[in-house]
Amino acid sequence: MLQSLANLAAVFAQPAAFAFPATLAQADAGHQTPAVAHAAAAVLSVSEHFSWPVALIPIFPIVGVLLATVLAIFGNKSKLPAFLTVGCLAASFACAVKMYLDCTGGLGGTPSAPYTVHLFEWINYAWGGAPGQRFVADFSFYVDTLTCLWMLFVTGLGTLIALYASEYMSHDVGTGYCRFFAAFNLFVFSMACLVMGDNMILLFLGWEGVGLCSYLLIGYFYKKPSAVAAAKKAFIVNRIGDIGLSLGVMLTFVHFGSVEYSVIFAKAQPYLEAARQGDWLAIPASVSVIPLLLMVGAFGKSAQLPLYVWLPDAMEGPTPVSALIHAATMVTAGVYLVARMLPLFVLNEHALPIVAWVGSLTALFSATIGMAQFDIKRIMAYSTVSQLGYMFAGLGVTTAASLTAESAAAGPYHVFTHAFFKALLFLSCGAVMHGFGGQLDLRKLSGVAWMPGWKIVGFGMLVGCLNLSGFPFTAGFFSKDSILASAFSNPHLEIIGWILLVTAGLTAYYTFRVFFRVFVGPQQFEPGDEAHGHDDHGHDSHAHDAHAAAPAAHGHPHAGKADNADKAAHADFHPHPPGIAINVVLATLAIASLVIGGAAIPYMNHWVEGMVAHGSTGLAITAHAAGEAHTAGGHDAKFFGYDVHKAMMVVSSVVGILGILVAFVLHKQGRTTAAKSKADELLPLLGPLPTWAQNKWYVDELYNFLICVPLWVASHIFHLIDKLLVDGLVNTIGWLPRGLGWSVRPSQSGVLNGYAVGMASGIAIIFVLAIFMLR
Repeated sequence: MLQSLANLAAVFAQPAAFAFPATLAQADAGHQTPAVAHAAAAVLSVSEHFSWPVALIPIFPIVGVLLATVLAIFGNKSKLPAFLTVGCLAASFACAVKMYLDCTGGLGGTPSAPYTVHLFEWINYAWGGAPGQRFVADFSFYVDTLTCLWMLFVTGLGTLIALYASEYMSHDVGTGYCRFFAAFNLFVFSMACLVMGDNMILLFLGWEGVGLCSYLLIGYFYKKPSAVAAAKKAFIVNRIGDIGLSLGVMLTFVHFGSVEYSVIFAKAQPYLEAARQGDWLAIPASVSVIPLLLMVGAFGKSAQLPLYVWLPDAMEGPTPVSALIHAATMVTAGVYLVARMLPLFVLNEHALPIVAWVGSLTALFSATIGMAQFDIKRIMAYSTVSQLGYMFAGLGVTTAASLTAESAAAGPYHVFTHAFFKALLFLSCGAVMHGFGGQLDLRKLSGVAWMPGWKIVGFGMLVGCLNLSGFPFTAGFFSKDSILASAFSNPHLEIIGWILLVTAGLTAYYTFRVFFRVFVGPQQFEPGDEAHGHDDHGHDSHAHDAHAAAPAAHGHPHAGKADNADKAAHADFHPHPPGIAINVVLATLAIASLVIGGAAIPYMNHWVEGMVAHGSTGLAITAHAAGEAHTAGGHDAKFFGYDVHKAMMVVSSVVGILGILVAFVLHKQGRTTAAKSKADELLPLLGPLPTWAQNKWYVDELYNFLICVPLWVASHIFHLIDKLLVDGLVNTIGWLPRGLGWSVRPSQSGVLNGYAVGMASGIAIIFVLAIFMLR
């Protein structure tokens, strides 16, 4: 396995000729296999040329920020900010498509070598002439196929979600509307800097930018305490992870003398050779620590154990925020970081296995919570945490196992497919919330897909659920299958494969639990009871009818308990189906998910593999090198005597279908009301486990007890120390001259009688002292 590890690690680097001394390159070539040496030689130069399409990708979102700001200043009361945002992001997407075509040579073409696009000099500081005494971080973009992969769905989904938000946020037309789309554009710009930057400082700028935008968008309803608390929670937890990232960036510069990818990967070549030889002691401890620090940042941004708690609470933000930031783009930044910096991760023999274990455990743990929730958006949030765990596991096990181009594509491929169907799921849930007065409880909704005007929403939800469940021949099926096959290909990490397989079954169950409870079955509903409109800053509630807030139950068995006012209000409530903008976006995403997962899946699979193989952190595998890696990899692995890839297609299909059938029996078959299902009868048999899962295994309470309360107590103790000891000492020193002055102040009153009495008293005292002294 170490031989395979080093073979791929050696070709993962993207060194630049100007940063890699020729003598060192020749020395390394003498220790490499011919295939690896040939592959490494093919990437020893990273060209630099200017490309307008690449340069314009981040510029258009910034233009959108400025336009939205100007409209807010002039008091705009129309949907113009949304339409301008859609136009800017659509132009950015067109540029991303042109970048992809230029980088890959067109559809079906061979990916070209990576290149940089320099916009302007940003940071260039030297404090000496010796190596490592110059800090360079230009505003330049590093273009390879990994960059293209990410920017295609960041800009493409950003455009669609902005169109969706134009209708969804229409209740708030005005200053709030402009504020929303300004932050929306700023987020896409930050994501572009994070993904496209050619150095770690520009990546860090985008990293912090998306964190800021996440705070602004999650807390959009800033008068609602829960939204404000969720925004602060997301910001603080992400800052904990960012400590690791910032330290990793600093340590990278300290050791390699640069933060530019091409220079770092070039200088890592000797260590990659040591890893190939299994000589881990030859790799300095400082280099081995770098991936561990970067890992902390990745786990925080991508909501992995133990830093996952912020993402479910982030559902307090408007649904377009959930779809854009917390389903497809921002939360995948941690996955991108690991993929981009993979040459450094392979320099620590424990780094990638840790990534795989944390990812798999996160996937399973969050799936158990998602099974017990009743808020459909929160269920999708825990699903996102679980699928992010799948992505990390895919990166960890595939790279540590066979290290072929095919297996290395598993994690990024799941990122690509997940972006489409998870955005579709969130937006479908948001459409339901939008039309039913903010209602999200699956026990109060049923048969939505059969109601007039809701067919597209129901179809979109079905397509998203099939993908998320890994139903055969969907995009989610193929991307999950590649991760599972890679896990079972490595005998040292086979247990991770079993964890992910169990998680796949749980995912299919809780996904179709939502579909069978909300979208099919008897037609019943109870509208939400939250405040509406921007003035009240209700929780993502956007019903257009004033009476939509009435808490009553249409056809609900408990409706008789409502008072007459509630009954009257509910009698007037009619759920309003989504308009043309929401339906167009849902239909587009549903079709895109089907195209990716249907007849085009073999081509898409090959396309993503090729993109990652030629672009992911410099995996420039030539045909000969790829063939050698394929032979040395895990393709001969067996699962109970069968080829692991073919076996996983069958096993994962059976597991997914079994989960769907269980959900059908427990939540669809025989259900006559929205509130009750057969599953309720099984809950007593499970003891306290359902209650614990519904309360998220009390992790938030545990964190509060172990971290928040001790910090609160310590802060009050230090407050008392500061007040009584520090301030007391300062105040005492300040009081001494003040007290002295106060004591002598009466003697300087300016009253002549007082001076006379003082003189007489002084003379008397002197007289008395003289008498005593003479004795």
